Amino acid sequence: MKVLIIEDELHTANDLAATIQKVDPAIQIVTILKSVTESVNFFQQNSEKLDLIFSDIQLGDGLSFEIFRKVNVRTPVIFCTAYDEYALNAFKVNSIHYMLKPFNVKAVKEALEKFRNLKTSMTPDEPSYQVLMRMLNERKKSTSVLVYQGDRILPVKLEEVALFYVKDDSTRMLTFDGKKYVFNKSLEETEKLAGDDFFRVNRQFLVNRQAIKDSSQYFARKLAVNLTVSFDEKITVSKNKVAEFLRWLAGN
Repeated sequence: MKVLIIEDELHTANDLAATIQKVDPAIQIVTILKSVTESVNFFQQNSEKLDLIFSDIQLGDGLSFEIFRKVNVRTPVIFCTAYDEYALNAFKVNSIHYMLKPFNVKAVKEALEKFRNLKTSMTPDEPSYQVLMRMLNERKKSTSVLVYQGDRILPVKLEEVALFYVKDDSTRMLTFDGKKYVFNKSLEETEKLAGDDFFRVNRQFLVNRQAIKDSSQYFARKLAVNLTVSFDEKITVSKNKVAEFLRWLAGN
């Protein structure tokens, strides 16, 4: 069986590939694609028959549904998602298979077994990705997050958070009044619950629009982000995200 993975987090993609092959060593991972653009180009230029696609929903340059709107892909898709139960109702309505993150051997095994059991009864009809996109975009956004401080659990409003960042393999947050907390979700999960007021400038930083004083040119076609709060580390926008970042910063 030939399987394609669409996932912008390399560590997550490699982990998924290893887990799939642990469940079934006979499965061939054809390739790993990291963005909407790269995926569209792949499908337009390759005619190799695939049996199954594992795809994250939110990629660095947009929702993966955009791929299937732009190119005619008939291969069944198992979506890997960290979305909440409200969003998952969209998948049930549209008969889409999904696998919750973080995944493990049991989840991958169940997903593959479900695919194989349904394979003979699958129709060539394409799912309504427009409906999925609308339901995901309309899902209720979180207004607060919970942080742990000793034996206390504190709610912190997202509007009070200047940025989330990764340090020493853990996600942390800095508030506008200078408080720092360790957050118990990955930056990828945090990005999905934070909403449009935050932007993932690179793999390490997720920044609130209200925390940005200005940005300036940096070497290698990157942008440096200057904050309204005191922060010791240099924050830069990955060059492949510069155009998207500027549109977001302008509110477009």
